[in-house]
Amino acid sequence: MTAIDTARAPRFSRGDHRTLGLAALGGALEIYDFIIFVFFALTLSQLFFPPEMPEWLRLLQSFGIFVTGYLARPLGGILMAHFADHLGRKRVFSLSILMMALPCLLIGVMPTYADIGYAAPLILLALRILQGAAVGGEVPSAWTFVAEHAPVGRRGYALGFLQAGLTFGYLLGALTATALAQLYSPQEILDYAWRYPFLLGGVFGVIGVWLRRWLSETPVFLALRERREPPVSFPLRSVLNEHRRALIPAALLTCVLTSAVVVLVVITPTVMQQRFGMIAGHTFALSSVGIVFLNIGCVLAGLLVDRIGAWRALMLYSLLLPLGIGALYASLVGQWGATWLAYALAGLSCGVVGVVPSVMVGLFPAQIRVSGISFTYNVAYALWASTTPLALIALMPWSPWVCVGFCLIMGTVGLLTALYFGRREPLAFAAEPAPIMCGDK
Repeated sequence: MTAIDTARAPRFSRGDHRTLGLAALGGALEIYDFIIFVFFALTLSQLFFPPEMPEWLRLLQSFGIFVTGYLARPLGGILMAHFADHLGRKRVFSLSILMMALPCLLIGVMPTYADIGYAAPLILLALRILQGAAVGGEVPSAWTFVAEHAPVGRRGYALGFLQAGLTFGYLLGALTATALAQLYSPQEILDYAWRYPFLLGGVFGVIGVWLRRWLSETPVFLALRERREPPVSFPLRSVLNEHRRALIPAALLTCVLTSAVVVLVVITPTVMQQRFGMIAGHTFALSSVGIVFLNIGCVLAGLLVDRIGAWRALMLYSLLLPLGIGALYASLVGQWGATWLAYALAGLSCGVVGVVPSVMVGLFPAQIRVSGISFTYNVAYALWASTTPLALIALMPWSPWVCVGFCLIMGTVGLLTALYFGRREPLAFAAEPAPIMCGDK
């Protein structure tokens, strides 16, 4: 069950960290563009749906448009992964951020329901579909890009650091929402200020595209080309025909990762406002604390992967996930007055987000790696993330402990997956040469 050989784990050089930092920062800016929608779900529900519609139904439809972005992920991910396995990781890695930024910018300038009626939510839906397609190509490409640059024995840390960068995009969204809640009144946000975060996302996209100009192709992909091995004609067909055994653990672990992010970042801030009556500014500030510690938890989880292996680290963090979320909701229900501390603990306990990529990139060989990850990750993420937020929001009036029970189930899934597949699915990186990151060239 040991995922990575740590016998001779080389240290990261300054160039290594530069490459890793650029990849993580670009990913953070792209994730900001995707996630900022959820922080203004309540506001958008008032702007893009009829005012006579019940509030709960408007909010449900607003979340419905949000999760539609998840449904679009497989389409974009599969297409972009095909070209990543054929033409290189860097090109697709750069294209995805541009595809994310343009719709974000358009959301910031588009008319609302008061201006064009039902055309407004339809346009919003179309733009979210484009964003979903973009992020479907981003995450698998990012995981593969970073893992194939990192030396053997440091891939867990590299992927954990990358995940911290991606989740930093959530933090940027939370901080932006917090700043708006403090600078503008609720009516001012409803009138015009809600547009600012989306316009800022367009600027972030331009910065992200510029940053990725400085990245180089991965050594693993270049090694495949230097050996003049012809690329697999249809990587996805190869995945489905020759690597079916890897699809099940990859899909299950995607659901575990998705559940941690959905509960911590997407659902809980809305629940704190609706069920527990917290003001928006306080809610966003608490969410920011949780995301900061999620960033830290991802890096710590990556370091643990390098120390004990990905499968064993997965076992540990599958146990921690329900414990941390349970402590958070206990503080909310019991009104203990230390919610920020409980949110920080919950963020650390969601370090499974930093472990899962180390398993995923090792389940598929280099020739079809992006396609293998993209297919399983995006299909599972689309199905799971499109239904989970709606189900949790719908069940929350029944009991405030719904999210805790859900995380207990998903932690059990992660634990059983590690126990069963950890002995049956050797990770592909064990048989690959140790590449040198492009920063050393």
